[in-house]
Amino acid sequence: MSIDRRADRRAELGDFLRSRRARLNPADVGLPDYGGRRRVPGLRREELALVAGVSVDHYVRLEQGRTLQFSEEVLDAVARALQLDPTERRHLYRLVRPAAPQVYQGTGESEPQQVRPGLRRLLESTTDVPAYVVGLGTDVLAWNQPAAALLTDFGCRAPHERNLGWLVCHDEGFRALFADPLAKMADIAAYVRFDIGRHPDDPALGALVAELCRNPEFAEVWARHDVRDKTHGSYTYRNPVVGEITLDYETFRAPDDPDQALIMQTVPEGSPAEAALHLLVAADAPTAARGRRLGSWMTMS
Repeated sequence: MSIDRRADRRAELGDFLRSRRARLNPADVGLPDYGGRRRVPGLRREELALVAGVSVDHYVRLEQGRTLQFSEEVLDAVARALQLDPTERRHLYRLVRPAAPQVYQGTGESEPQQVRPGLRRLLESTTDVPAYVVGLGTDVLAWNQPAAALLTDFGCRAPHERNLGWLVCHDEGFRALFADPLAKMADIAAYVRFDIGRHPDDPALGALVAELCRNPEFAEVWARHDVRDKTHGSYTYRNPVVGEITLDYETFRAPDDPDQALIMQTVPEGSPAEAALHLLVAADAPTAARGRRLGSWMTMS
């Protein structure tokens, strides 16, 4: 690891810990609040150290990144004191003890991430609900026709535009699809930070963040240091064809390649959302039948 990369990781660690302290008050951790104005929001370092049961100097050295040689007991104590959720706890550990670096190729690079043929066939056989594969940095690696109908025709996009972060930052039409575009942007920022926690030394991910942070709104949510894995949930869309529609999503990661996730969006059987989704897919069918610009909605390069 180069000195610069190590410094970047230490800066990220310090920013993350400070952001988690800032969201807690003394009452949240069982400490008395004697009032008075605080220079910065949240817990003071000495308060956090007290709750974690470590010395103030020990905690300060961790937050300032002066050394990354900390025992699991200390890291666990700090995580408990900061009330980190499981994803945030893993992120803390990865910043302190990164795994062997893996190279993020990025959409549009000469050797992009590859989707297994079996996963492609699964996508191709899923014709009634939107489904797509997301790689590192929210690159969209493969998709089916309903996903193109709901989100965007990824096949007609330049390779670097097949990225959810790029789309939400730079494409007003894509942003307008979401009832709450800022919430979508915040989710994407948290997912990208999750990827960076697993690949802290990857220059392409760093370049992606620099590009996305040119958007002031993204820069603002990025500064929160939220970190989340994409698991399950729902989004409400405002589609120009069928109007407002809420879809649930479930995420499946390949055991042998956790850097790729299959996202499938579903609706309750017999619901108005199901009828709207069927209408949307049917309305897009003529376009799909003619073939998209690159010949197929499953084409990725």
